[in-house]
Parts: sequence; structure tokens; C-alpha cells
Amino acid sequence: MFIRRAVGPDDTANVWFARDPEQCNVLLAERLSRPLEPIVLESEEAVGDAMLEELERVAAEKAEREGPNAAICIALLGGRGAQALHRRLGARVAKNREDPLVRRLVVFTQDALAPLAMASPLSFVRDFERLLGNEFFRCVRSFIPFDTEILSPEASALRSLEALDAAGGLDIFFLGHGPEANAASHLAYVKPGSGARVCDWGGVIPISASILDHHISKFKAGGSHVSAESERECRAARFIVTLGPAAILGAKRIVQSVVDVSTAPAKRASYRRVLETELASDPTDRAQQLDDNPGLWVRLHDDVRSYVLPDVLNE
Repeated sequence: MFIRRAVGPDDTANVWFARDPEQCNVLLAERLSRPLEPIVLESEEAVGDAMLEELERVAAEKAEREGPNAAICIALLGGRGAQALHRRLGARVAKNREDPLVRRLVVFTQDALAPLAMASPLSFVRDFERLLGNEFFRCVRSFIPFDTEILSPEASALRSLEALDAAGGLDIFFLGHGPEANAASHLAYVKPGSGARVCDWGGVIPISASILDHHISKFKAGGSHVSAESERECRAARFIVTLGPAAILGAKRIVQSVVDVSTAPAKRASYRRVLETELASDPTDRAQQLDDNPGLWVRLHDDVRSYVLPDVLNE
């Protein structure tokens, strides 16, 4: 059972769904802070190859433990970060609809704008279909996106969280890195100041103009055709539905990719801040650091691969 928690005034509240919220301080204090060690590759295509290799490695490990048909639960990364991976997965399905890796996938989306028509070109689902192909989603074991057309974004969040819980959590959380003001950052759409805590599995947060600008610009940069009408519809969205810190930390492996500094240069300073910040040992101080800069959550996971291009680390 997930417990609803609202943070902030009623009209602008961030709503989170937690397990064992009374244990948040204990859980946060128990997490070890680890350095983030970027793996620098020369091209976006090389990052796509590495991400696919990570997926294949997890699939092999799970098959050895649980059998060849064991499900592989993943959270797809939207926008630019995983497009090379998605092209590779789509090509596998085009070649073989019975691809054994794809047939084992249980696929979740990690965030979404709401309300927004599922058919919108600015919906992550449509962008996934553009890159992966419709056939991919017919071939996977199951696909559980956030439903952004239902009347209640909170109901949409709970539906996905309950499915994720039933699946036993994520084997791989494919993560990006989103820039924020003052060299802060977001993961999924866990935003600075949104009050997300270590026990929060997902939530619904009010939208801002900066989020919409970033969302639309990265879709355009990634090759999506966006009409003026589609952009107007997207700018009318009021909420973000997102997975939260507990889903990130509960994943067995995090595979992060940062490949678009050329079109999102603010990522350079925000990524470096994640690398260089010293996390506090006191749980209250640490919680404040994480709320100020949610990109730091990856520093509390014990199995992270962070693939970046050389320009991410340039001064």
C-alpha cells in the first residue's frame, strides 16, 4: 500500500506516494554515498552500444538465476539520451519478431506530462514508437506507460506504481540527467524543491514553464515533428507524473546516459556539480542536499553506469 503525502500549499502541492514514510530518515542514513565515475565514450552510437550491452548483461544474469524466460523490467529513458539504444532495439524486432531479449521485457515509462493526449508527438509514448517502432511494443511481454488521458494524474501514478511493485521493481533504470537553475539537476522529473524523499516511489508535481520549454526543445532536437497545435496542447499540461527516489534506488542497476550537451549546455555544469558535491552524513542535511539537487540520488546507488560524451566534462 502506498501512502499519499502532499508537500506545499494545496494549490501548488507536490504529491508523493511512499512506503514506510516513518522510516525515511533511517533509510537515508543507511545509504552509503559513492563517487560517480563517468564512463567517457566517443560517440552517441557508442553509448547506444554500451546501453544495449548493459541490457544484455542483465538479461544473461537473470536467465542464469531464474531461467531463460525470466522477465526483465526496465524504465525507458525519453528524449535524446537513449535514442541510439532505441534504434538498436527497434532494429532487432524488425529482424526477428521473436527476439528472445525483447520478448522478456516488461517496459515502464519513468515520467510524463499530464493531461496530454497519448497520441501527441510530445508524448514520450509516441516518441518511443517513432524510434522503437510499433512492433516493438507488440513484442514485449508488457508495456505500462503513465496514462496521461485519465482525469486523475494521481490515479495514473498509482496504477504504474502498483504494476511496478507487482513486477518486483526494475532490473535497469535507464536514466538521463536534466539541468536546472544554479547548476542543479533533475532525475526522471524529480525536481529541485519538490520535497521528494527516499521512501517516495512516485508522485505528481505541478508543471513549470521551464520544464515545458526543456521538454519541447529536447523533442525537437531529437527529431520529432511538432506542429504549432501540438505545442499549444503540450503547454496546457499542468502536471508531471514521475517515478521517485525509491524507484531509482530500488532498481538493481542504473544506466545513465548524457549525450546532448551540444544542445543542452547547462548539463555540463549540473553534471559536474553531481560529481563534485560531498554528501552530508547527517540525514537531515543530506535530505536537503538531495531536494536542492535531485541529480545527486545516483550517488546513493551501488550499481551505476554513467555513460557520457567527452564534451560533458569539458570546462
